[in-house]
Amino acid sequence: MDTIRHFSSIRISDTPIVGGKNASLGEMVATLSGKGISVPDGFAVTADGYWLFLRENNLLSAIDNALAQLNTTTFENLSEVGSGIRNLIMHANFPKQLEKQILEAYMQLIEKSGPGITVAVRSSATAEDLPEASFAGQQESYLNVNGETNLIKACHRCYASLFTDRAIKYRVDNGFEHMKVALSIGVQVMVRSDLACSGVTFTLDPDTGFEGVVLVTGAWGLGENVVQGAVNADEFLVYKPFLNKVKNPIIAHKLGSKKKTMVFSKHKMHEINKPEDAVVNIETPEKKRSMFILSDEEIIQLAKWAIIIEAHYQCHMDIEWAKDSINGELYIVQARPETTIRKRDTSIFKQYKLIEKGHKLCSGAGLGSKIVSGVVRILHSPSEIALLNEGDILVAERTDPDWDPLLKKAAAIITNQGGRTSHAAIVAREVGAIAVVGTGNGTDVLKNGQIITVDTSKGATGVVYEGSLKWEEQVIDIASVPKTNTKTMLILAHPDEAFRYALLPNDGVGLMRMEFIISNSIGIHPMALKHFQRLTDETEKARIEQLTAMYPDKETFFIQTLAEATAKMAAAFYPKDVIVRMSDFKSNEYANLLGGKAFEPQEENPMIGFRGASRYYHPLYKEAFEMECKAMKLVRNEMGFRNVKLMIPFCRTISEAKNVIAVMEHCGLKRNEDGLELYVMVEIPSNALQAEEFARYFDGFSIGSNDLTQLTLGADRDSELLSDIFSPFDPSVMQLIEMTLQKARKTGTHTGLCGQAPSDYPEYTAFLVENGIDSISFNPDALIRGIENIALAEKAHGKQ
Repeated sequence: MDTIRHFSSIRISDTPIVGGKNASLGEMVATLSGKGISVPDGFAVTADGYWLFLRENNLLSAIDNALAQLNTTTFENLSEVGSGIRNLIMHANFPKQLEKQILEAYMQLIEKSGPGITVAVRSSATAEDLPEASFAGQQESYLNVNGETNLIKACHRCYASLFTDRAIKYRVDNGFEHMKVALSIGVQVMVRSDLACSGVTFTLDPDTGFEGVVLVTGAWGLGENVVQGAVNADEFLVYKPFLNKVKNPIIAHKLGSKKKTMVFSKHKMHEINKPEDAVVNIETPEKKRSMFILSDEEIIQLAKWAIIIEAHYQCHMDIEWAKDSINGELYIVQARPETTIRKRDTSIFKQYKLIEKGHKLCSGAGLGSKIVSGVVRILHSPSEIALLNEGDILVAERTDPDWDPLLKKAAAIITNQGGRTSHAAIVAREVGAIAVVGTGNGTDVLKNGQIITVDTSKGATGVVYEGSLKWEEQVIDIASVPKTNTKTMLILAHPDEAFRYALLPNDGVGLMRMEFIISNSIGIHPMALKHFQRLTDETEKARIEQLTAMYPDKETFFIQTLAEATAKMAAAFYPKDVIVRMSDFKSNEYANLLGGKAFEPQEENPMIGFRGASRYYHPLYKEAFEMECKAMKLVRNEMGFRNVKLMIPFCRTISEAKNVIAVMEHCGLKRNEDGLELYVMVEIPSNALQAEEFARYFDGFSIGSNDLTQLTLGADRDSELLSDIFSPFDPSVMQLIEMTLQKARKTGTHTGLCGQAPSDYPEYTAFLVENGIDSISFNPDALIRGIENIALAEKAHGKQ
């Protein structure tokens, strides 16, 4: 019988006898090691060994009979059936012939790799890791196994794990016949990541399906904590098209809490009664929690390997990696096809939006881009499945694969622990569940029987609200959206939404609001980072120290965070234009940032006070604007996103334009150099009246209709008392817009408008189209209605 196959002799075509996991390892060892990818050596115990085990113990009919008793409607006796089969297997004798062959292969591995090695013993079902189903975590793995006795114990337990409760139900749900699925075992040299780090890599964004990035995640110690969702991991995004082309293709660093570290047990191996006793979870030291696990060079290396693996398999991949603490090298320890994205209907885009406010209870990483409401059910173990009703919201410490039988019953899943690449997240995506993982305190702040609303519609962050809130659902058939000659662009503020909204019909981003990134991702006044020593509030200083701890200095924190948020937006829409408006906070809004009160003036009317361009060259803010410029230079020059254009808001006069442009040039942002284009907002009557002069200094005009209306009519746009006066259709406002568009055509300057009116009022859109506007930008929820209005206007004016 062919019971042992060394990895070097295995190919992907051997999946029927060694399972997807081992077949993939063999394929990589044999075909990709020459391309620089390091995979730990090992061997597989084939499916023949599993069938030999069952036949020698006369277990085939006994297992079949036990499975026949399973209630496949309610699964109420799943635990009883699964436990019974596992007991049968564990009380059976391990065949001497099979034991001898395994130990011979083990000794050969020791001779080849060195006497000090331990091994990972992993289950590889012969139906596992196929593109149709992930089988993620359905069977058991054992780490740091040393010695012949422990190796055979681990192999024996692997056979029993083919009948875990979750594996039985998974096969039923996916139409696999139990007795046609066998179990192969992989025995692989253990990478000593216990004192280093490990994690998971995806060759796309697994939440949105955006194919332009590699997602690298990981934590300190052995990788099971990341895979099982026991920790909130570090996350890094690398832009695939720019690998090997630019200095810095990493577009995001996200620090995880990494509270636990899985390390090898200090027990001597002869004292260990169970293979799982070989590892233990310890508290991660505070210093290591605030450190990234990988250097940028290592992140890029893993991304390059991921691309090679993806190209070889010709599909998106889910890859496990580990770093050896002894030699400092990186290794790929598993690779399987990514299984969830291929099932999605990309012709339909569903958009959800809360239409009433609620009290926020907790938040975490959001999966599912949806909103649901339901009753909280806090469960402490999968054995409590009877307590969960269809449509309840499952709340747990974490959801590892043991919880899989419950996932299809739950309307949503909320966990304290876990990340976007854990087994639980993978399976949640596979079954179409909405989830908020890694809340940290979900089981504490939520109560059994409480009604809550779970919102994962806003990109990577999921939020849990008290009560049943109202929301809107919009279903968009992408193919039915009309094409227009006028460019239709998006108004966006949150980079976490970018990958998903890039799926909508669009010509890029007409307005990316930098101040929202400063407020949400940074939260600190830039001058408080530049002049930290001036702060006197000890509480604020402590908070700033905490937020900036992982960076070499506080200015770098601001520049790097702003650059990465911008780069994520630019990557989502590349090579389409992304027009980034430099910060446009008013003084009272800046004062609300950490440390802000120490650097902001008191103003009676901030709306027409110290804002926009006037700040950029003024001593009170110039150094902060220079930090903004350094971030944008990093995005364009080092990260390679030349599709980023920069826009100046609230530029009152030509002299202001000159002053701002001089500061930008000083920072290395020179108009027309490396394709840099500068835009200016048209939101003050002076911008329209002197449009031809402004066109000498800017490549594009973006009409801000709200501010332009406010300043033309002298009417506060937020005043209910003046609501009858404040109208975008006022003749004087329309005249200024028409004037701007006419002068722009004369000077060859690009024109656009950002605002709600073109989606709300078809006649307003018709006015813009008739006057030859080049682009109109919409909020995502108004985009389709706006496109339809443009199409009607173009048809009416013969511009299609």
